[in-house]
Amino acid sequence: MNDSLAQQGIAGRLNLRQMLAPLLIVLILSMMVLPLPAFALDVFFTFNIAISIMVLLVAMYTMKPLDFAIFPTVLLVTTLLRLSLNVASTRVVLLHGHTGPDAAGKVIEAFGHFLVGGNYAVGIVVFIILTLINFIVITKGAGRIAEVSARFTLDAMPGKQMAIDADLNAGLIGEDEARKRRSNVALEADFYGSMDGASKFVRGDAVAGILILFINIIGGLIVGVLQHDMSAGDAAKVYTLLTIGDGLVAQIPALIISTAAGLVVTRVATEQDVGQQLVAQLFGNPMVLALTAGILGILGLIPGMPNLVFLLLASVLGYLAWRQFKSPIAAAKERSVEAAQPAAPVAESVEASWSDVVPVDMLGLEVGYRLIPLVDRGQAGELLKRIRGLRKKFAQEIGFLPAQVHIRDNLELRPNVYRLSLKGVPIGEGEAFPGQYLAINPGRVSGQLAGAATKDPAFGLPAIWIDASLREQAHVFGYTVVDASTVIATHLNHVILSHATELLGRQETQALLDHLATESPKLVEDLVPKQIALGALQRVLQNLLDEGVNIRDMRTIIETLAELVPRVQDPIELTSQVRIALGRAIVQQLYPTGNEMQVMALDPGLERLLGQALQGGGDAGGIEPGLADTLLRETAVAAQHQEDLGLPAVLLVPPNLRWLLSRFLRRAVQQLRVISNGEVPDSKIIKVTSIIGARK
Repeated sequence: MNDSLAQQGIAGRLNLRQMLAPLLIVLILSMMVLPLPAFALDVFFTFNIAISIMVLLVAMYTMKPLDFAIFPTVLLVTTLLRLSLNVASTRVVLLHGHTGPDAAGKVIEAFGHFLVGGNYAVGIVVFIILTLINFIVITKGAGRIAEVSARFTLDAMPGKQMAIDADLNAGLIGEDEARKRRSNVALEADFYGSMDGASKFVRGDAVAGILILFINIIGGLIVGVLQHDMSAGDAAKVYTLLTIGDGLVAQIPALIISTAAGLVVTRVATEQDVGQQLVAQLFGNPMVLALTAGILGILGLIPGMPNLVFLLLASVLGYLAWRQFKSPIAAAKERSVEAAQPAAPVAESVEASWSDVVPVDMLGLEVGYRLIPLVDRGQAGELLKRIRGLRKKFAQEIGFLPAQVHIRDNLELRPNVYRLSLKGVPIGEGEAFPGQYLAINPGRVSGQLAGAATKDPAFGLPAIWIDASLREQAHVFGYTVVDASTVIATHLNHVILSHATELLGRQETQALLDHLATESPKLVEDLVPKQIALGALQRVLQNLLDEGVNIRDMRTIIETLAELVPRVQDPIELTSQVRIALGRAIVQQLYPTGNEMQVMALDPGLERLLGQALQGGGDAGGIEPGLADTLLRETAVAAQHQEDLGLPAVLLVPPNLRWLLSRFLRRAVQQLRVISNGEVPDSKIIKVTSIIGARK
C-alpha cells in the first residue's frame, strides 16, 4: 500500500514537471490579452529580474557551453516574458496612468522616480543608452560569435568524428565513450546554431523596447489630453515617467540576459568557471601587477591628478604582486632546507646476488623528462589510462592479454622523446609535446597550418605539431587532431599489434588454456599435454597471429587440434587445418559486409610452376629467381590496385601453396593477406579482380 502511494506521488511530481513548461508559456501569452492588476505586475517584474540574475550566475559558473544547453530556449522564454510584461504594463499605464505615479505598480514607480530622479528627460537618455549598449555592443557581438562558432563547429565535425574513430580504433576509448563524444559533437553544433538564432530574439527585443517607449509616450499624451482633460505638460510628465519606468524595468533584465549570452558563447571549455579563470589568468602574473602598480603610482604623484585614488589602487596592486612574488621564494627556501639536511648514511655494499639480475621487460616505454607528467600517477597522467584501455582492447580483439608495459623515465633521452622496446630491444621512437596537438594529414586536407612539420610515428603520415589555439581550425581543414598522450598510445598500440606473435609466450599460452578450462575443463585436459605439447600449441597460435588471425575462438582451435594431433604433428600443417576451421572468421575479418569477395588470383600456369617448385625445393628457395622476381613485382602492383579501389589486398590460392606464398610475398607486400580456397565459406561469392602471372 505504501509502495503504491509512493509510486503515485513520484508519478504526480513527474507529471507536474512535464506540465510546468507548457503552463508557463500559456501564462506568458495570456498576459498579453488579460488585464493584470498593479500588484500582479510588481510580482512578475520582480520575477523577471530574479530570473535574469539566476541566468547570469549560471552562465558564470558553467565549465563549458554545453553545461547550459537549455540557454537558447531560456533566452526565447525570457524575451517573450519581457514583451508580455511590456504589453500588460502598457495597458495599465494608458488606462490608469492619470491616477498617479503608482498606477502601474510600485516597481515601475521606483524605476521611474528613484533611478532617474523623477526627470523624464534623463530617463529617456538613460533608457536609450541602455538599449543601445544591449543592442549594438553585447547582443550584436554575442550573435556574431555564435554565428561564427556554429559555422566552425559544423565545418570541424568531420575532423572531430575522425579523431573519435582514431581513438576508438587505437583502443584508447570504448564504444560507450565514443558514442558519448559523438553525441557531444552533435550537441555542440546544435547549441551554437540555436544560439545564433536565439540572439535574433534579443536584438528584436531591443528594437521593440525603443518603439514601445515612443508609442507609449505618444499614446499617453493623447489619452491624457483628450480623455482625461490633462494639460500637455502634466500628461507628458506623468505618462513619460511611467513609460520610462516600464522601459527600464524591462531593459535592465534584458541587458543582464544579453550579458549571460555573451559569457556563454565566449567561454573556452576548461575545468574552471569564469571567476576562477579571471583570477588565475588576469591576476596570476605578479610582474603584470607590479608594473601596473608602478604606472598608477607615477600617475598619482603628478600634481592635479586624483592622487588619493591612484595611490590607493597602486598600493593594493603592489601588495598583491608582493604576495605572489613571496610565495615561490618561500617554497624555494623550503626545498633548499630539505636538500641541506644530512643525507642518510650509505649502507655498506654487499656481495652480488641473484637479486641483482634484473629480468628484461617484455614491453617497455621510456620517456624524456618533459613527458613524465603524462605517466605520473600523482599528476593523473592521461597516458596511463590510455595504456590500460589499449591492453583491454587488444585482449578483446586479438584473444590474449599482453604483458604489462613497464614505464620509466630516461634522462639520456631528449626532453620530448619517448622510446618503445620489446624484450629490452628498442623497436620504436618518437617525439611528443605536452600541451600541443598533432594534426595528422589523412590525405585530403583543405588548408595549411602553422607549426613544426613531422610524421605520425605510428603510420608515417605527414603531420604538424600545432598550438592548442589552432585545434578547431585544424578540424575545419580536415586534419585528424590528437594530443600528445594519444600519439604515444597509438604508436604503442601499433607496435603491440605488429609484434603480437612475440608477445605470446608460454606463460600467456598457459593462461589462455587455464581461462578456457574454466568453461571446458575436459577439452583442455584431454589435449594438453597428453596429445600435444604446450610448445607445439604455442607455435600454432603464433603462426596464426603472424598472419593477422586473432585467436579469440580458442574453443574451435582446441577442438580442431584434438581431432588432428593423433595423425598430424607438423605445426605448419596443423596451422593450415586450424585456418580452415576458422575460415568464416578469417573471411569476415577481411570482408565484414556483403557476400561478395573481390580477390586476386594466380594464373593456372603459374600455379603449376609453383606447385612443381614446392615439390622440388620444399619452400620459397625452390622458386627460380626470375620467376620469383616477376611474382613479387606483379603481386605488388595488383595489391596496390586493390587498395586504390578501396578493397583489401587478398590473394586466393590453392591450399598446398598458401603457406609458401604467404611467407614469401608478405616480406615485400606487408598489407597482403593470402587465403586458401578451403577457408572460403560456401555462402561467399568469389569475384577475381586481378590475375597474377597472366600473359599480356
